[in-house]
Amino acid sequence: MFKFKTLSSWQKNVGAFLLSQFLTGITSMTVQYSIIWYLTEQTHSAKVLSYATIIGMLPMILLSPFAGTYVDRWNKKLLLIIPDVIAALVAAVLSVVILFTGHVSIWIVYLALFIRAVAQTFQMPTIQSIIPTITPEEHLTKVNGQFGMIQSANMIVAPALGAFLFTIVSVQYLLLLDVLGAILGIFMLQFVKIPKINATEANLAAKAHPIKTVIQDMLIGVRLLTQNKGLWISLVIGSISTLFIMPIASLYPLMTLDYFKASIGQVGLVEVCYSVGMLAGGLFISLFGNWKNRMIPFILSYISLGIVMMISGMLEPSKTGFVIFVALTFITGVGVPFFDTLLMAMIQQSYENENLGKVMGVTMSILSLPGPIGLIVFGPLADSVGVNRVFLICGMAVFLCAPITWAFKSARNYDLNLQSRTQTNQTQKL
Repeated sequence: MFKFKTLSSWQKNVGAFLLSQFLTGITSMTVQYSIIWYLTEQTHSAKVLSYATIIGMLPMILLSPFAGTYVDRWNKKLLLIIPDVIAALVAAVLSVVILFTGHVSIWIVYLALFIRAVAQTFQMPTIQSIIPTITPEEHLTKVNGQFGMIQSANMIVAPALGAFLFTIVSVQYLLLLDVLGAILGIFMLQFVKIPKINATEANLAAKAHPIKTVIQDMLIGVRLLTQNKGLWISLVIGSISTLFIMPIASLYPLMTLDYFKASIGQVGLVEVCYSVGMLAGGLFISLFGNWKNRMIPFILSYISLGIVMMISGMLEPSKTGFVIFVALTFITGVGVPFFDTLLMAMIQQSYENENLGKVMGVTMSILSLPGPIGLIVFGPLADSVGVNRVFLICGMAVFLCAPITWAFKSARNYDLNLQSRTQTNQTQKL
């Protein structure tokens, strides 16, 4: 007879947490894709798509450092639940408004994207700070890989579901999926045990002087990051890469519709292939993620992303070119988790839990900051010189991030030193 391994209590807890994120994420992403495709179909403008992406990023840039300080002090389960409730209420109100007006103006779409982004600004630092509190340190990289798989699985189902629903359901009804997602996510979170935060002197001081404390905590997050020289260099170069990666991410629908003259259904196909690639990359990391030096696959991700983007920009606008583009999109998806997952795992291992929210908030702000600049520059440029040429230019820039990172000894050896310190600390505890 077959014997199945019994899951430990922490594995059950992590499993319930990941399932909650899958359930709430699938509906949210379906709505997100539908909104972007609506803008693409209505405007066929790279500028409009770029502005939509900028609006979605601004709350992350402006609020993440402050949100991160509250993550370290407030009830983390509530920090996941409240944004879902707010997003659901806004979606419901917006749905009713659109239902009675009979149309969807661009400013209403922008408003919806902005409010959703504000909610996500508080959720992502919270999620990233919860994972190390419910996961043994030796399993941290693999669990981050599993979380990446959950995100990828959401991104596989959401484009296909969104493309189908987009053709048969009006946007105002699609928005109501956010309500369903909030209900499912909140229900599953009731089964997740998250360590409570003790009422320390720092928390009491925060209640007495909230604004002063937030600024101080933000500065602490910056100081903690800059003190780890190798990690700081990797983070800065990573943020520069978003200057070129973010415009490409926003232009995939336009590349499919305008350059290859494809349909909305094929836009969904491209997104699904990208997400399947992310799932494959996350699965590989979750199974084989205990590398002695995670900086090597981290840097290799720049190379793979850069090469694929350059080749995509050189394809002919033909059926054969589109087939190759779809295959390259899959490869792009495979490379993305090797950047996101490995960087987050190294950051999580570098700091104590009580400071992780501060660090994560500043980290997300730094990684997001160059994105709008790239969108402002490359969105209009795509309208004038062609979206394919923007793929080529941005691919070259991303590729160069690899040798630049490797040139810094403190960066390329950071994880070797980090894991050595971690093993020493574990030995001393024993």
